[in-house]
Amino acid sequence: MKFLDQAKIYIKSGDGGQGCVAFRREKYIEFGGPNGGDGGKGGSVYFEAVDNLNTLIDFRYQQHFKAPRGGNGMGSEMSGAKGEDVIIKVPVGTEILAEDGQTLIKDMVTPGERFLIAKGGDGGRGNMHFKTSTNQAPRYAEPGWPGEELWVWLKLKIIAEVGVIGFPNAGKSTFLSAVTHARPKIADYPFTTLHPHLGVMWVGGHELVLADIPGLIEGAHEGAGLGDKFLKHIERCAAFLHLIDGTSDDVAYAYRAIRAELRLYKESLTHLPEVVVLNKIDALTPDECAEKTAALEKEAGKKVFAISAVTHQGLDEVARELSQYVKVKHAPSNDENLSIDEAKPWSPFDAL
Repeated sequence: MKFLDQAKIYIKSGDGGQGCVAFRREKYIEFGGPNGGDGGKGGSVYFEAVDNLNTLIDFRYQQHFKAPRGGNGMGSEMSGAKGEDVIIKVPVGTEILAEDGQTLIKDMVTPGERFLIAKGGDGGRGNMHFKTSTNQAPRYAEPGWPGEELWVWLKLKIIAEVGVIGFPNAGKSTFLSAVTHARPKIADYPFTTLHPHLGVMWVGGHELVLADIPGLIEGAHEGAGLGDKFLKHIERCAAFLHLIDGTSDDVAYAYRAIRAELRLYKESLTHLPEVVVLNKIDALTPDECAEKTAALEKEAGKKVFAISAVTHQGLDEVARELSQYVKVKHAPSNDENLSIDEAKPWSPFDAL
């Protein structure tokens, strides 16, 4: 399935039905009076957040959503039928923005929640409402009120507990495929990953949702590479997994550059918990690994985990560390033997 995280759509709620001009027509009732019914209310348009969607690709093929108008009123004081409501289903984590693309209307973060975006127009009143002492047979009924119409932007921000960040070719996709059932494209060149991938890592019976975004480069906050397009997907994360390519010449610079991009994009991201990992140690000698780990710890000011996503070396230790920071669905275990559970079933979040 192709990943699409932004779409612009047109929404129109239904117009109200027209009121009816009618009079009683019954034998032996000479002056029956008006009995025109009211028009029905137009259909409204709602957004609903659902769990089983993870892309906005459907809105590439349908950009217009119009609710039906209400039925017209009828004689014998019968009201018109109400127009059927339209429910637009969007993935959890979708932001609804005004046409300017900046003004936030609603953030759909709770599965099952509904939001009224356009209310249907009220039906017009029938002529029975206009009878007065001086006008016993009014020949006027209200037209229905028009519905609301607007253009909105839909922008999806992935909801994941851990965001996997780093330079291109740092091994993020390899790590994701090693600890989850997700199968992102893996190759030995930068920008192999062109859109975010989600995976579920099971640790001690609890699940952690990981998001692998395309690699960041200097200037990502201003649009360099693919950065500004996908940085938004890590805004909702509870923690970061910062992967550093162990084969790079200057691991301290690699760490410093990514942290600078996060700060320039949004200052609040720099305050989130972070697990720093030196990857690809299978390609290093023990002395090189020790030297680069020490340099990275000096730069980051925290413990650095040395792993190999290819050989799975050190993955359990990283999993234990991540479980301390994120809000798992159940309380995290304090078991020292906590490890990645390979036997857990697939999840709908495993791949986009």
